[in-house]
Amino acid sequence: MPTAEALAAIRAWYQLDQAFVHFNRSLRASAGVTGVQLALLRIIAEAAPVTLADLRGRLAMHPATLGQLVDRLVQAGLVSRSIHRDDRRLRQVDLTPTGRRLLAQAPVAGPVRLRVADATPDQLRQLADAFELAVSLFGLEAWAPANGAEAEAA
Repeated sequence: MPTAEALAAIRAWYQLDQAFVHFNRSLRASAGVTGVQLALLRIIAEAAPVTLADLRGRLAMHPATLGQLVDRLVQAGLVSRSIHRDDRRLRQVDLTPTGRRLLAQAPVAGPVRLRVADATPDQLRQLADAFELAVSLFGLEAWAPANGAEAEAA
């Protein structure tokens, strides 16, 4: 029989999971993007214009995953991708006016909010520790990216 503490933790996780489901559903309906796509738009906006190589380095994201995300944003008209003017081997990504408008209207929610949230360093460390503990207690280590790779865009 689960303890009251275990049930409280399960309820809290379920609440967080459902909040993400509803947030993503709302974003998809209102803006046509997912939470991960919106987070990537915010990161591009911070560094724009930025090369794909720079994004890969900042996000520790698999090149194919990043490429697919950027492709979808290009197809949606939210970012442009061009050849870097100084190094033709590099691809540069920048927001389009449509992408800027979407960012101005979209809520700042989800993990990307931690970039601007009024949280103390201690609170952020506690949150990181709690998420790492959740991966372990949920038995998800085998499926977790090594060292938080691909985490920044979330």
